[in-house]
Amino acid sequence: MTTIIEKRNNQVFWYLAYILFFVAILIFSALILTRVNGGVPSGITTFDLVLIILATFRLTRLFVYDKVSKFFRDWFLDEENLISQDGELLVARTRPEDGPRRTGLELLECPWCVGVWFATFVVFFYYLTPVAWYFILILAVSGVSTFIQILSNMIGWRAEHLKNKVNNK
Repeated sequence: MTTIIEKRNNQVFWYLAYILFFVAILIFSALILTRVNGGVPSGITTFDLVLIILATFRLTRLFVYDKVSKFFRDWFLDEENLISQDGELLVARTRPEDGPRRTGLELLECPWCVGVWFATFVVFFYYLTPVAWYFILILAVSGVSTFIQILSNMIGWRAEHLKNKVNNK
């Protein structure tokens, strides 16, 4: 029998708090949509569903991976200013040991987790106002271009790998 020893996780309270906050957002959004639209919408076209999926994909990728939103992820890290031997100012960023920032960071590091949150916001705004459709369309087009870029990178890396394999024989 294998024994796994790991540090005790004291984040259970904050995990529960984030879950309850998410449930509150769901309930609050349903109440707003009921008040604005006379009920919670129950239908969507296939095209709009695809747009929402792509917009959610792009937002998730933006906040989990992209450099432009690194500043947002850094809010959840502890920072310490250091001075190098050359006198250059450096910043050391570390994960908080526990607390709400630790849970927020763990959420932002998980594309599946943050994707659920962004899907909630995208769907809410889609049903709230027609103006949101414009922004969802932009995110969806950006999501398709991101996917094409990822796919072309994979093809290029595969081709490089095969070329190197042939050249090294």
